[in-house]
This record gives sequence, C-alpha cells and structure tokens, in this order.
Amino acid sequence: MVQAERNARAIWHGGLSDGSGKVSLGSGVLADSPVTWKGRTESPGGATSPEELVAAAHASCYAMAFSNVLAEAGHPPERLQVSAVVGFGDKAGGGAEVKYSKISVRGRVPGMDQAKFAELAKQGDQGCPISNLLRGNAKIEVDATLE
Repeated sequence: MVQAERNARAIWHGGLSDGSGKVSLGSGVLADSPVTWKGRTESPGGATSPEELVAAAHASCYAMAFSNVLAEAGHPPERLQVSAVVGFGDKAGGGAEVKYSKISVRGRVPGMDQAKFAELAKQGDQGCPISNLLRGNAKIEVDATLE
C-alpha cells in the first residue's frame, strides 16, 4: 500500500550541453527552478540539479527517520541539523551515475552520549526510505556528532 505520492515536473529545451530547463514540485514550494548541464557539472550559477534535489530529499528524510529512532529509544532530539552531499560522476563502461550521498548530522539530544548517538545514527540510515532507495546504487556515509 502506498501511503503518499509526490510529483515533480521538468521541462527541457535543446541539447544536453547547450540546453536548459526548469523543474517544479507538485507542492508548489519550488516552481520553475532553472536546471542546466553546466549548473549540474560545474558551478550552479543559480540553477539546481538532480543531485541537489536528491541531497535535499536525503537530508530531510534522514532527519525524520533518525528523529523517530531517537524518540523510540526514549531520547527525542531537541534539534538535528542534517546535511547531505551527493556526488555525481562518470560511470564505468560509459554514462554517469550518482556515486555517493554523505550525510552529516549534528544533534542535541539530552541524556545521550556520543557512542549511543553514533550507533542510533546508523539505525536512522537503515530506516530512511531515501537511503534505502539509494543503497546498492551509491555509497552512503553517515557522520554523526552529538553537540
């Protein structure tokens, strides 16, 4: 059973290296954001990229999953700051692929020590649907620091 569906739309004009497009989210939160090959592979220059959108999805999904793990362990977090860096590059045999997603989480969790925080951070990764989507296709790293 599907609990929720979300959608996005992309419109592209031209070839890969000289073309451009716009991406919009069905929620309306992001509308007509520019996308270009140069913005994807060089400097963003005001454009987003699929990898940036995956990074946003991964960071927010992981924050929710880890928050749930902490709460279930009896330690609801005061604050979690999660960032994700998604790497894109050439694929062996041709083409391109997402190489990795590196999650960095800093958290304030009363009554918890660093070792337990790091252990539960791994469980957060296992419970994150976006991590599970990427797993097996890209390397996932989680760096957890208790503040």
